[in-house]
Amino acid sequence: MPPISPEYFSNSVKLKHVKLGYQYLVNHILYLLSIPVMVGILIEVLRLGPDEVLSLWRSLHFDLVQILCPSFLIVFIATVYFMSKPRTIYLVDYACYKPPVTCRVPFSTFMEHSRLILKDNPKSVEFQMRILERSGLGEETCLPPSIHYIPPKPTMEAARGEAELVIFSAMDSLFKKTGIKPKDIDICSAGLISIDLARDLLQVHPNANAVVVSTEIITPNYYQGNERAMLLPNCLFRMGGSAILLSNRRSYRWSAKYRLVHVVRTHKGADDKAYRCVFEEEDKEGKVGINLSKDLMTIAGEALKSNITAIGPQAFEHFCIHAGGRAVIDELQKNLQLSAEHVEASRMTLHRFGNTSSSSL
Repeated sequence: MPPISPEYFSNSVKLKHVKLGYQYLVNHILYLLSIPVMVGILIEVLRLGPDEVLSLWRSLHFDLVQILCPSFLIVFIATVYFMSKPRTIYLVDYACYKPPVTCRVPFSTFMEHSRLILKDNPKSVEFQMRILERSGLGEETCLPPSIHYIPPKPTMEAARGEAELVIFSAMDSLFKKTGIKPKDIDICSAGLISIDLARDLLQVHPNANAVVVSTEIITPNYYQGNERAMLLPNCLFRMGGSAILLSNRRSYRWSAKYRLVHVVRTHKGADDKAYRCVFEEEDKEGKVGINLSKDLMTIAGEALKSNITAIGPQAFEHFCIHAGGRAVIDELQKNLQLSAEHVEASRMTLHRFGNTSSSSL
């Protein structure tokens, strides 16, 4: 595949502006049409003198037909407007999975296991130790039970066990916080991209609830080889999960934590470097792992720049930086010229839970 040209990215950003402008036009068409009409009427009234205004008022004949026709027209226009207006989507509440104490991996435990698993390659053990020391992770991050075995047991059964533990626990916590029951859920999906999907579905299903669950299973991705780029995920990624309740029910208007205003997604997968910057593959010995490219930070920075360019005109008031690693937070703090206080929440999330990937998003 040929490299993507700068003109392509520039055009894609312009198309996003066109799309966002079109959405704004459709959402506010009634206001935009009524403003020039009202301004025109006001100008004409101001041109008339007091006597002319009084004479015009007296000349009007308010019979039943003249009153009902305009009233019917106003009611009809208002009905069409409110029926076509996009429904307001609320983020009612959310819940995060908190692993049990038995899943915690202090540095000493992690390194002891690494020495036993990689006993034939002490350089790889030393490399993991250096990564941990610079990672920004604390002593309370967690790995799934199957990774605590020596050697680890990354089986499909263990992966299903982790998925059930994380997902069901997060959903149970969400149901407890919101007071809703599983039967009250009309739509259920997974992953960050599903926010967009849930929003679209809630536009066509009135008085509905949607649950979005986000997690990435660690069990099958623990690498037991010697490739350094593939050892990085062992040190950085930890287990976690989240579940959020979205709803278009008006009853949540005052109790919901947030209101979904805009969804702007930027995708760089068409670029080969971006496509392969986080890539699952086999090493020379046939051992499967996740390869983190050296270009990862550069690619993430370019994606962020394109995304902010598109979302900037929407005027955002707050930001929340993904706790994807110390290097990620450092780079965003530098490029966005943020203070230490601005990124403190993300650093502490990373310290306590590690990079839980999509669930932390």
